[in-house]
Amino acid sequence: MRFAPHTDQDVREMLEALGLSTLDELYAHVPADVMLDRPLDLPAGVSEMELLDDLQALAARNRHADDLVCFAGGGAYDHYVPALVWALAGRSELQTSYTPYQPELSQGVLQALYEYQSMICRLTALEASNASLYDGATALVEAVNLARGATGRQRVLVARTADPRHVEALRTYGVGAGYEPEPFGRGGAVEPPDAGDDVACVIVQHPNAFGVLEPAREVFGAARERGARAIHVFDPLALGVLAPPGELGADIAVAEGQALGNHLNYGGPYLGIIATRMEDVRRLPGRIAGETVDADGRPGYVLTLQAREQHIRREKATSNICTNQTLMAIAAAVYLAWLGPEGLRDLGEACAAKARYAADRLTQHGAVRLTHPDLPFFKEFALSFDRASPLEVRDALIERGFLVGPVVHDSLLVACTERRTREEIDGLAEALAGVLE
Repeated sequence: MRFAPHTDQDVREMLEALGLSTLDELYAHVPADVMLDRPLDLPAGVSEMELLDDLQALAARNRHADDLVCFAGGGAYDHYVPALVWALAGRSELQTSYTPYQPELSQGVLQALYEYQSMICRLTALEASNASLYDGATALVEAVNLARGATGRQRVLVARTADPRHVEALRTYGVGAGYEPEPFGRGGAVEPPDAGDDVACVIVQHPNAFGVLEPAREVFGAARERGARAIHVFDPLALGVLAPPGELGADIAVAEGQALGNHLNYGGPYLGIIATRMEDVRRLPGRIAGETVDADGRPGYVLTLQAREQHIRREKATSNICTNQTLMAIAAAVYLAWLGPEGLRDLGEACAAKARYAADRLTQHGAVRLTHPDLPFFKEFALSFDRASPLEVRDALIERGFLVGPVVHDSLLVACTERRTREEIDGLAEALAGVLE
């Protein structure tokens, strides 16, 4: 929170309103035996300017993340965050009560969450969204819980090209829930699996963990023909140029929402997005803000479908997540409103064009190749090396001022957002050539 010091005049007016003369009178009710009767042995204070100088000198002893040009991807991206986003999302009235259970006191926050949900539905071409989850991995876990509950089936199929960290999260949660995620497909893109009548859901990440575009429509169609739920792990900022999950045939769409107006923040807090079709709305986890009218017919906002988690017996709950990431979701809503449909398309086209240019430049060196040269990608791609390990290349590039990665299945990811310039891409290509030579 921002620090706003009280002036002497503020203090005088406060004491006058309380009918007091001094600050000592304000604390007269505090027992004398807990009051300090001696001065604290503290050094003299310094000015804000001097303090900042000292802190900056300490920070200068570390290597700054700002010194690195960020080509890192793998689920968290260096997209531009407009100043407008946190000027609005950071307002004090949006950082107040944790849970808006009393709608008469929480109309602003509830409406903001309702607008966020509406934007996610518009973005995904699905009918219902909740007010967010913790991050992309927990959103996927909750999507699987939803699918297993809705179908009454047990098996969970997940494409081998999905983010390995998401699969590990599924495996961890699955131990208690009674399932083990079963991988299908191979290579850079998957084929429709042979989903039996006992399969609850089929999970495809599109674009996948290598940045490659999957044949999602065909996979989802095959899954739904056998009665399984189709789950799409998507990139929100790809939907300006790619078809949305609902149009591709997904029943449930989940995503990591960090790219929507949230900084990288050293790994969090982030934002879990989930949306589904109306038939499964009662199985959505967490909070759902709804629009209604009051006794006079005026529009108002409430939390709806609350009798699903904390208000009923645990064993009957559809989910045991009953919270969300309100602040991050509001930032996402501000960002999406700032961007708009045309801005979303322009951003997607810029990312795709820059990634294509970067892939061409980086593979000009004979010892570098695209891991999946014949498959289309969006804003990131995977590189393989003839005479070096991806980890060694990654670390050496950091020493030369370029942050790339992570390493996925022995390939090095490189991501290009709208922030990367031609000069930075050319600089990365020269640095890579220097590393390999």
